[in-house]
Amino acid sequence: MRNALRLDGEIVERSPLRWTPAGIPIAQLRLSHRSRQQEAGVEREVEAEIAAMVAGPLAHRMDAVPLGTRIGAAGFLARRSRNLRSLVLHITGFEIIED
Repeated sequence: MRNALRLDGEIVERSPLRWTPAGIPIAQLRLSHRSRQQEAGVEREVEAEIAAMVAGPLAHRMDAVPLGTRIGAAGFLARRSRNLRSLVLHITGFEIIED
């Protein structure tokens, strides 16, 4: 089964870097996305915000990216936790989008 997502967005919120009990660094953030998309032959404005996280060495790199920076993120969707059904984008790679 496929679970892959690519999304461009602006980092609008970020929590301080934290570590799991196993010592893995975690960066948690919120991405804001705005674009124009085609749906059923009609162009529409799309606005969305999504919770995201980055684990491992990539979390240190993300922690250094300033708020307001636009990034292209790639990753997968998963539940926030076993007990919560809300989704979080787990970022496995990203690039900074230069204007």
